[in-house]
Amino acid sequence: MTTIARVETFLVAPRWLFVRVETASGLVGWGEATCEGRSETVRTAVEQLGELLVGRDALRIEDHWQVMTKGSFYRGGPILASAVAGLDQALWDIAGKHFGAPVHQLLGGPVRDRIRVYGWVGGDEPAEVRDHIAAAVESGLTAVKMNASGRMSAVASVAELDGVVERVAAAREVLGDDRDVAVDFHGRFTLANARRVAPLLEPFRPFFLEEPVVPENSHLIGEFVRSTTTPVSTGERLYNRQEFLPVLQAGIAVAQPDLSHAGGITEVRKIAALAEVYDAQLAPHCPLGPIALAACLQVGFATPNYLIQEQSIGIHYNLGAEVLDYCLDKTPLTFSDGYVERLTAPGLGIDIDEHAVRTADKRGHAWRSPTWRHLDGSYAEW
Repeated sequence: MTTIARVETFLVAPRWLFVRVETASGLVGWGEATCEGRSETVRTAVEQLGELLVGRDALRIEDHWQVMTKGSFYRGGPILASAVAGLDQALWDIAGKHFGAPVHQLLGGPVRDRIRVYGWVGGDEPAEVRDHIAAAVESGLTAVKMNASGRMSAVASVAELDGVVERVAAAREVLGDDRDVAVDFHGRFTLANARRVAPLLEPFRPFFLEEPVVPENSHLIGEFVRSTTTPVSTGERLYNRQEFLPVLQAGIAVAQPDLSHAGGITEVRKIAALAEVYDAQLAPHCPLGPIALAACLQVGFATPNYLIQEQSIGIHYNLGAEVLDYCLDKTPLTFSDGYVERLTAPGLGIDIDEHAVRTADKRGHAWRSPTWRHLDGSYAEW
C-alpha cells in the first residue's frame, strides 16, 4: 500500500530541515524543507500540511501539491512554499522507489547523462579570490560563483566600483578563458549601482550576473537587463510561476528557483517550462543539503533548458556537518571534471543515513541569517 502513514521532520546541522514521509507498506521518502534562518517555523508548517496527507495515497503527487498550495485562504510565501517543497520531494522519492525508477525517469526520461556543477568562492581581496578560485579549480570545478562586493554605499564611490572590478578581474585571471565565473550581486546593490558596475564587468565575460535587485524590486530588473549584454539571473527568492513570469518577461536569461523554497519538484518543473517559453535557462539555487541537491539533479536530468547546478560542498556555512555526511553512499553526489553523472538509483537516487539524521536532530541547530547594514545605515542583504 502507498497510503501515507507518517510525516516526520528533522532539524539537523548545519542549517537544514529534512522531511521523512513513510507509507503503510514501509516505503520511505525524504525531502528537504530548509528555509535558512526560519526552519523551525517551516517545521510547524510541515506538521500542519502533513495532516492533509496522512491516510492518503502517496502517489497522487499533483493532487497533493494542489491541495497544499491552494487548499487554504492564505497561500504562498517562503514558509509555506518551503514546507510544500520538502513534502513534494519526499513524495517523488516514494514514487520512484515504488516504481523502481529514478525520479527523472518519471518526469519523461533523461535528456542528458551528466550535469555541470559550480561552487561558491569567498574572498574580500583580489589575492584571496585568486587563492579560493585556484582551490576550486584544483577540486575539479570548471565554474564558480562569487559575491560582487560586501557592503556598498547607496551611490557607490569610485573606489567601491573599482573594488568590484578588481575582484572579478582576479577571478578571470585564474580561470582563464575555458572556465566560468558568475557574479552574485546578492541584492546588495541599488539599481543605480548595479547599472553602473555591469558595463565595467563586461570585458571579463561573466557567466551571469545574479540578483541585481532585491526580489521585492523585481519590477526594476528589466532596466538592469537593458543596461548590459551579460546574461542576468534571479529567482532564489521567488516561489512560484506567477512570481517568475514578470522577470522572464523583463528578459532575464537564467531562472534560479530553489527546489527547497519554490514548491519542490512539481513547481520547479513548471517554472522550467515557463522559462523555456522565454528562451531562458534553469540554474537552480542550492547552497543546501544532499536531499535538495539530489532533487535538483533529478529535475535537471529531465529538463532540456537546464544550464548548470549550484552545490555547496565545502561552503563556509557548513559548520557541524557537510553535504554528504548524511548519505550512506557519497558516490552519487560527487563530481568529476566539473560534472555529476546521472543518478540511476530509484527515487531521488541517494540513500539517507537515518541513524545519523535522528542523532543530529537531537542536537538540532539554531542557524540565523546575519543582519547588517549598508555603509549609509540602511539595511542590506546578508
